[in-house]
Amino acid sequence: MREATIGASGLRVSSLGLGTETWGKGTDWDQARAIVHTFKDAGGTLVDVSPGAVAMASSLLDAEDIISVASGVNPEAPMGRRVDCSRRNLISQLDAMLRALGRDHIDLWSVGFWDPHTPAFEVADTLEQVVRQGKVRYAGVRGYQGWQLALTHRPSVVAAITPYHLLHRTPETDLFPAAEYLGVGIIAGAPLAQGVLSGRYQRSFQAKENPQRYAEAHGLLTGSEAVVEALRTAAEGLGISMAIAAAAWVRHQSGVSSILATPRTEEQCAELIAAENVTLPRAIAKALDDVTL
Repeated sequence: MREATIGASGLRVSSLGLGTETWGKGTDWDQARAIVHTFKDAGGTLVDVSPGAVAMASSLLDAEDIISVASGVNPEAPMGRRVDCSRRNLISQLDAMLRALGRDHIDLWSVGFWDPHTPAFEVADTLEQVVRQGKVRYAGVRGYQGWQLALTHRPSVVAAITPYHLLHRTPETDLFPAAEYLGVGIIAGAPLAQGVLSGRYQRSFQAKENPQRYAEAHGLLTGSEAVVEALRTAAEGLGISMAIAAAAWVRHQSGVSSILATPRTEEQCAELIAAENVTLPRAIAKALDDVTL
């Protein structure tokens, strides 16, 4: 696995980051341990720890791992009150995460979402404050648009984490240019579009037997089936899986420093690692552009 430098900073991470959203929710302790071993054996260093995965992460990760966490969002709170990026809440969640992980600092700490009720300068000042205090080494933002990144940007903000894949290319026209201008690195999340681009979901099964699951999986862009079929054709022509093709496409897009994916099994983790050594031929990349732009 290659090493990537995030933006104009000195933060060096693996070009594939490991997400933990499914730990304890479909991925049990033994599976998580196998995934971590496979990931680290391949040179993986960046691990994004979700709130529900803290207990498992504290026992499976060590001091050599580069830990990424986000604060400011509570998914268990009622709708309308889940986002709170006030200084008080951000620091409270950060301190709780440090205690739970048994660490004295977080390598990459991100604001979990844009909060329209908290002034951007307050969020930015909070990021700078915790970096100066040594609680955080580098800061980032998640789910931001370009103008939101510009308002919040300070020297400590080195990363912007955003969903980015063949079914969601909007960041290319907004966030990517802003990040490049500001020297902020892009970490592309959900490169397989919640499994849609892995070919895991069959159209006939979802549309006829489980329309709710179909709608959830395809809550992306109209015309996703055409993109999935184009990717399937490309992967079959190259003799690789759809997951490898989808991840390889994201990894080699201009402006992407690293990708962040959440494999549920050791086999899925191995696929993502394999994508690190795959470059899609120009003709195939052009064909995928034709159906996604």
